[in-house]
Amino acid sequence: MQIADILRTKGHQVTKVQATDIVAAVVRVLAQKHIGAVVVEDRWQKLVGIFSERDLVNGLSRHGADLLGREVREVMSALVITCAASDRIDTALAQMTLNRIRHLPVVENGRLAGIVSIGDLVHHRLDEKALEAGVLLDITRMHG
Repeated sequence: MQIADILRTKGHQVTKVQATDIVAAVVRVLAQKHIGAVVVEDRWQKLVGIFSERDLVNGLSRHGADLLGREVREVMSALVITCAASDRIDTALAQMTLNRIRHLPVVENGRLAGIVSIGDLVHHRLDEKALEAGVLLDITRMHG
C-alpha cells in the first residue's frame, strides 16, 4: 500500500500557518482542529518548516511562557522530512521511526499534496491486517 491510498481516504487538506504567526495563535489552531502539527509556509507559500506539539514543549522548556508571544519560525522544526504519494506505507513508517517524527508532509512535483501522521499510517496498517485475517479465516472455513 502507498501513501496515496491513505490520502484517498483522508483527503489532501493541510493546515498551514505563516512563519511570522504568533505561537499562541498557532497553538489555538492545533487545539481547534484537534491536530498535532501544522505546516509552516513563508509569504511566498513555500514550505519552510513544521510546528508540532513537540516543538511547543521544547519551546516552553527554553523560553517559558514568553514562547507564546514569539513568532512560530523561532521554534518550528526547519528541517522538514517529506514523503511522496507513491512511497510505501512501510517506508514512511520507517522514516518516521528513524527520524523520531510523527508527521510527514506529502510532496508531489514540488507542491504540498497532503500530510500523514503516524496515527494515519498505523490505522491503515491495522485495517489492512484485519482484512488479511478475515480472508485467511474465510479460506480456512471453506477448506475446513
